[in-house]
Amino acid sequence: MDHIDRVPLLRTEAAAFEKAVRRAYDRGDPVPPVPSCPDWTVTDLVRHLGGVHRYLVHVLRERLTTPPDPSGLTLPEIPDDPDALTDWFARGARELAQLLHELGPDTPVWTWSDERTSGFWLRMQLIELAVHRWDAESATATPGPLDPDVATDAVTQTIEVMAPARRAWRQAPPGTGETYRFRRTDGPQSWTVVFSGDDVRTVPGPTSPADVEAAGTASDLALFLWGRVPPAALHVKGDTGLLTHWFTLVPPV
Repeated sequence: MDHIDRVPLLRTEAAAFEKAVRRAYDRGDPVPPVPSCPDWTVTDLVRHLGGVHRYLVHVLRERLTTPPDPSGLTLPEIPDDPDALTDWFARGARELAQLLHELGPDTPVWTWSDERTSGFWLRMQLIELAVHRWDAESATATPGPLDPDVATDAVTQTIEVMAPARRAWRQAPPGTGETYRFRRTDGPQSWTVVFSGDDVRTVPGPTSPADVEAAGTASDLALFLWGRVPPAALHVKGDTGLLTHWFTLVPPV
């Protein structure tokens, strides 16, 4: 997926998130909890995303190439009123999308990854927003699946970018050769992942040996890797216990 394709999808997911939040607030007090985010309400979710978006607007607008000092970042006061808070989120999402559109994919900026570009942030934020849209919808209704292209990219990004980072951040135990295959049932893609020591390695080809294979739609695979749906949501062959072990090898953050 190209940068030019991700920007409208970011806007679409932001609008869907806003709609889900307004529906949740229309139910009145108490503010609904978010089942997929323990101890969070919809308000916590809105504040989280709105804060992240404004933080990244600061990074991108200033073209920062080193981590910003949080003490030097002044954010507007976050409203308490549900309608005002939702409007606050929507403004931040629009500003972020417009800025990413203007910068294109290759503007050098700080990221927590080895890829130090504006394109990294668009990819990361589209995936995160899609997952949190699903979270917001789950607070009041059955959530809609992730867009297939976004979900497919989320699986790849989680394996290639997030898994090594999360292992380093949380000092995960070394791998002992555990081999996972994730197979998409609504498209041709499959991913085979091997944990060896501190390395996370992908193996090309859909037929290489694996200790466990988990099959599902791209959306279900992405949501599993983000800890949103259980192994039972997937069709599993092999050592089913290894699916739970994934989150030991790739700890949540």
